[in-house]
Amino acid sequence: MDLDATLRELRSAAVPAFADAVFIHLDDPLPVGADRPPAPVVLRLHGGETPRAPHTRPAPAALPADGPRPSGFPEIAERVEPAGDGRLAELLLDGRPAFGDSPENAPAVAELLAAAEGTPNVLPPGHRLIIAPLHGSHHVMGTVVLLRGADRQAFTGDDLLVASQLATHTALGVQKAVMYGHEAAVADTLQHTMLPSSLPEPTGVRLASRYLPASKTAQVGGDWYDAIPLPGNRVALVVGDVMGHSMTSAAIMGQLRTIVQTLAGLDLPPHEVLHHLDEQAQRLGSNHMATCLYAIYDPISHRLLMANAGHPPAVLLHEDGRAEVLDVPPGAPIGVGGVVFESVEMAAPTGSTLVLYTDGLVESRTTDVGSGVEELRGRLQATAPGPASLEELCDHVLGTLVPGARDDDIALLTARFEGFPPDSVAYWYLAPHPMTAGQARRLVRRALRRWGLEGLLDPTELMVSEVVTNAVRFASRPISLRLLRTEVLRCEVTDDSPLVPRMRAADPGEECGRGLFLVDHLALRWGATRLSSGKVVWFEQKIPEE
Repeated sequence: MDLDATLRELRSAAVPAFADAVFIHLDDPLPVGADRPPAPVVLRLHGGETPRAPHTRPAPAALPADGPRPSGFPEIAERVEPAGDGRLAELLLDGRPAFGDSPENAPAVAELLAAAEGTPNVLPPGHRLIIAPLHGSHHVMGTVVLLRGADRQAFTGDDLLVASQLATHTALGVQKAVMYGHEAAVADTLQHTMLPSSLPEPTGVRLASRYLPASKTAQVGGDWYDAIPLPGNRVALVVGDVMGHSMTSAAIMGQLRTIVQTLAGLDLPPHEVLHHLDEQAQRLGSNHMATCLYAIYDPISHRLLMANAGHPPAVLLHEDGRAEVLDVPPGAPIGVGGVVFESVEMAAPTGSTLVLYTDGLVESRTTDVGSGVEELRGRLQATAPGPASLEELCDHVLGTLVPGARDDDIALLTARFEGFPPDSVAYWYLAPHPMTAGQARRLVRRALRRWGLEGLLDPTELMVSEVVTNAVRFASRPISLRLLRTEVLRCEVTDDSPLVPRMRAADPGEECGRGLFLVDHLALRWGATRLSSGKVVWFEQKIPEE
């Protein structure tokens, strides 16, 4: 599956047992699959190690395997563009090896050996060569020139059969390497496209991530991570791994990530998200399974809610340097079906760091998952008092990996909990009755004056009144009103009605239908999100700098 390895093996098989030197020209670019190669065809000299750029010294494969360079060793053409009606083009299309020292093939040899036009004899005296075209399943992929010096016996008819076998095996190896490289590049691009291009910056938590692909000898996997903002300044932290290594795994990963984002938008608890994700995964096919860990962090209550579907456990690095492997029931992988998942709530102390990862970080050919998790806990604990930033922490975690080929890719997501200052939150429960809007205005006015935000009194009271009035119309239970002061002033009104308000054009005689137009005009941003137990309508205003 490796182009350079294929060319090196051809060289070691042919030189010196069969020839004194071997020259390899490959199409530039090499055709992929049944795609037609560009016209005109261009051949470029390749070495035994890496493809070479023009105007460089002869490649290693063009030199003898052992010993000094033969006397009178010919110069090889760096770049060959076979003439459409020339002898070299005829030999390439014919596909059979031919003696290069025969008179009718002299023009082809002249093209390959960079001889000046009109040169009667391009080979040094006594030298013999065979031109063996490389034919793939659909196209000519290049040519191999096998050269013998004057001190060796000339090639015979039987040698043409040997050259044909060498060329056939080489062409198959080159074709496989090209197809594998193309598929790996497509799968890698697909996977990187489906991973988040950047992480959100929610209030109360800092995030950092890394993705480390597997070594070039392994296929692309289905590891992913995500951070999804939720209502109430919460954030969902997700990490998952589709079993298998292929382009299909990368595609399934993209579908599962999209499903998780959709379920997160419904504000379901973690075990419900995994339950519905399991149902959807079964519809994608019984052969697709994945592990997933889903957590919700609330910076206001300083709590963490987490559920696990067969994934390696998360590690919580406390501010004092103590690392703790979180005890969450692992459950079965996504796609098994009929499994009950469990959400576990725990404290998320300010200053602590949550580390989520895939099994490529803790599992290898010599280390099982359990031992790897314990080693990771020890490495994190050894960082005490801890790196100054999450970026440094991610670099430290990946920097301790044992060098060498990795069979699996690695996804790493870290979250440092900063919490939300209690004096920047105002929270009330209000009974849904006709006087609730007036009560909400008074409470908001009192909170804004306490925060020194008198300049936002009028627009905030107006928008709160409109949103609370709408909630009172449909709510059957107490509604909640919450103000959050960060770089913006955020107001949230939650009720138990699933009906999400939408802006609509009101008729001239209607008394309703204009409230959301006022909110849309006065607010910096606003929105409405359906929750598992109702909905939340929120709006934000920019806090004046003074």
